[in-house]
Amino acid sequence: MKLVSKSISRSIKAMSLFALCALSNSSFAADREITFEQYVDGLKKEAVESGLKQSTVDDAFSTATFLKHSVKADKQQPEFKLTLDTYIPRAVPDWKIKQARAAYKKHYHLLQKIGKEYGVQPRFIVALWGIETNFGRLTGRNYIISALTTMAYDGRREALFKKQLFAALNILEQGHISKDKFIGSWAGAMGQVQFMPTSYLNYAVDYDGDGRKDIWTTPGDVFASAANYLKTEGWDDTYTWGRQVKLPTDFDIELAGIKQQRSLLEWQALGVRKYNGDDLPDVDLQSSIVIPDDQNGRVYLAYNNYKVLMHWNRSYYFATAVTYLSDHILYPKITVE
Repeated sequence: MKLVSKSISRSIKAMSLFALCALSNSSFAADREITFEQYVDGLKKEAVESGLKQSTVDDAFSTATFLKHSVKADKQQPEFKLTLDTYIPRAVPDWKIKQARAAYKKHYHLLQKIGKEYGVQPRFIVALWGIETNFGRLTGRNYIISALTTMAYDGRREALFKKQLFAALNILEQGHISKDKFIGSWAGAMGQVQFMPTSYLNYAVDYDGDGRKDIWTTPGDVFASAANYLKTEGWDDTYTWGRQVKLPTDFDIELAGIKQQRSLLEWQALGVRKYNGDDLPDVDLQSSIVIPDDQNGRVYLAYNNYKVLMHWNRSYYFATAVTYLSDHILYPKITVE
């Protein structure tokens, strides 16, 4: 089961990283005229000139190495052959649903407190946690500075990864994590919520007030950071994420897409119905028709919260996996004494 989880996790993250940025440079690691060590020397000089302490920079890079597996992973094409009907059971198997419900119950009071403070339903926090790192179990084993330096040196998206690298150096300088514990994915995503360094600086929260934003080991910081991201990006806990729907046979496919918005009343008039055939809710709410595969596959009416999930990871499959897991946390109802 763990092997399946790791495979799906890599696929999701690959989708995210390929969608993250269209930045491309003509130079690649194989074509570099300088060695990795020479490149690091240049980065260290830039970092100090940007205002970072020399001691921070020297210490951070003292154990930095070139990670061949990061370059290999970056160049592997993500799996697009799966459909949602085959993907969802693999990404969210029954055992993960059981673990999600158990985690929700275990941290219930803390999650409820954070959920109310940030205006985010706790089930979505737990679902993100489960999809990203299997509830903190699969956070990566790579030294963040090595991973980001490798990706910058590789050159395909140098500007993007240099920005992330300097953000990571700032995290170390601020003392939120020690160098030996500064680990994450092959591309530099960190902690139990897999924030990239810039996301960490923008959204991470020191919820327990100990002076460190610890998304690696502290549940309160992990949950609050995820909630803060969602709320800052526009989450509204008045509503859920959306619903699976059925389209009429004459539906104009040009109306589909996350950027195409219409009211529920307008979709109702166009023949869109709940999956069971009932009318859509009589609520003044804007939404989009999302078709991750094709009209013969699953179709969703996505509310704004679904779009916020796609800010986190620009993959329909990722967003749908999170919402699927969140619904299974909600139903059947979990009772807590």
